[in-house]
Amino acid sequence: MEEKRRLLILYASQTGNAQDAAEQIGREVERRGCPVAVKSVDEFDASSLAYEETVIFVVSTTGQGDTPDSMKAFWVFLLQRNLSQHWLKDVNYAVFGLGDSGYQKYNVIASQFVAKKLDKRLSDLGATAIIERGLGDDQHPSGYEGTLDPWMSSLWRMLDQKNPKIFPRGLDYVSSIANMMDQSKIKVTYWNVDAAEVESLEMQIMRARLMSPGKFSHDKNRPVCFIKMVVVQSSIKNQPLSRAGCGKDVRHFEFESPSIKYQVGDVLEVLPGQSPAAVDAFIERCNLNPESYITVHSAGEENHLLDASKVPVRLKTFVELTMDVSSASPRRYFFEVMTYFASAPHEKERLQYFAASEGRDDLYQYNQKERRTVLEVLMEFPSVQMPFEWLVQLVPPLKTRDFSISSSNLAHPKQVHLTVSIVSWTTPLKRERKGLCSAWLAGLDPQKGVEIPVWFRKGSLSPPPPSLPLILVGPGTGCAPFRGFVEERALQSKSGLTAPILFFFGCRNEENDFLYREFWLSHEQNGGVLSEEKGGGFFVAFSRDQPEKIYVQHKMREQSTRIWNLLREGAAVYVAGSSNNMPSDVFSAFEEIISKESGVSREAAVRLLRGLEKAGRYNVEAWS
Repeated sequence: MEEKRRLLILYASQTGNAQDAAEQIGREVERRGCPVAVKSVDEFDASSLAYEETVIFVVSTTGQGDTPDSMKAFWVFLLQRNLSQHWLKDVNYAVFGLGDSGYQKYNVIASQFVAKKLDKRLSDLGATAIIERGLGDDQHPSGYEGTLDPWMSSLWRMLDQKNPKIFPRGLDYVSSIANMMDQSKIKVTYWNVDAAEVESLEMQIMRARLMSPGKFSHDKNRPVCFIKMVVVQSSIKNQPLSRAGCGKDVRHFEFESPSIKYQVGDVLEVLPGQSPAAVDAFIERCNLNPESYITVHSAGEENHLLDASKVPVRLKTFVELTMDVSSASPRRYFFEVMTYFASAPHEKERLQYFAASEGRDDLYQYNQKERRTVLEVLMEFPSVQMPFEWLVQLVPPLKTRDFSISSSNLAHPKQVHLTVSIVSWTTPLKRERKGLCSAWLAGLDPQKGVEIPVWFRKGSLSPPPPSLPLILVGPGTGCAPFRGFVEERALQSKSGLTAPILFFFGCRNEENDFLYREFWLSHEQNGGVLSEEKGGGFFVAFSRDQPEKIYVQHKMREQSTRIWNLLREGAAVYVAGSSNNMPSDVFSAFEEIISKESGVSREAAVRLLRGLEKAGRYNVEAWS
């Protein structure tokens, strides 16, 4: 009976928010005395779902309402036609979705997409919903927790109504967090190791990140590649693309390595370096020995040195490569645990308020809105002395940053190029902030030959064959992947016939941020792949160079006939750029063009576009 009453929580996370929410639900279940298991959906056998009694799903969205990578195989399994409508008749479930209501798809809030689809499919397979689907919205004044907390309260009541024995001590019993302080999920073992035995940087990265409790997006079988910034004839390939002082700082980077291999449309995952001063300050603040050698493993797991991931690494190296102490904000649970380890009464009182439901909004303003880092929070509560095991468990993992590759490997066999906007902003309290990875890349000295750990992976934009006509829409840094597309198509055109390309680019001002201006114009002229004589075209929207704002969708409508003719010839559409309004605005422009040129209704135009999506002929890569 005890095992039967276990509550299972499955999460599908892309950036870590869904995992955090799932673990928060799991802790609250544990505090109510119910056995619980929290797993990523890709660690769960989908075929055994029918044998579970109660399952809570926590799912996020990616891009424009897309399924997270970790959920793709699970979702494909659920869509099998041979699953009967009674397959999950004995399963009770609840779904909590995370997203951002600012993103839209087909004029529907994208953050609802994955949760809605999952909810409907589970119901179609006979499962019984415990509670109405919950939706956490990044736009809420308290973030997703503003919806999660009241949803959980309703969940406990509904679970108790369905099965009064699920919480053995009653619905109102909640154990103190102090009772969980001896339950760190992480064990750190210290070793006497000769520093001379330490292996290469590649092995240190692999071992540190394998033993870290953080979930990293690259798989264990994909090797790390090290790249260096290109230095040619005393010039460096860290080139500004936007005019200085215009309010934007966009750079073109070129890196090299003998082992580079990728296709156009691929994505480069970059592991950023943290500020050495911040890492040293964190280690000093936490009274750690940077030169000690450690292994990290789950509590209760046998710790031996036969597993490659259990070879000791230097503590400072582990912090540098796996723990984001200098840019990520800690989660609410971090403040809950700090409460237990605070010795100063005024600090403990403040932390208890932040950890309580009534302090949720103030914590969100203090922490997430201000983007306070782990180091900053620890410095503001000096009496907190948290064991390293808890820090390893609670400090956000150092994540790779994804960049669309802006070059063709055929054109640059040993190089990879990136188009990077150097991120900076001012917080509500007027504190200047910079993006960790972009600022780090911009500040690298190419002469020092710093090795940058990267991983190559497939993106949302599949490489097109030379015979496929293309309609490309890439405003701002969305032009990055299409620079690679055009480079490759130009190279292919030298040895055979290639299909035409229509490219729609947009920026604010012609003089300030017309990225890669000379590159695009060179391919528009003299029979280039974007030239009209080759059936192509290059169209630019400058949004701020005139009183009325002009965007890429306006330029698309001006070329309505050419777009429709190319679609009739089998063209594929590729859209890249900001995930706010642009993708839905572009989609609406295509709706209008198809409806106008073919004489069909807007509804029929939407069906045609969805058909293109399913056929792989309408592709979107969007980022926030």
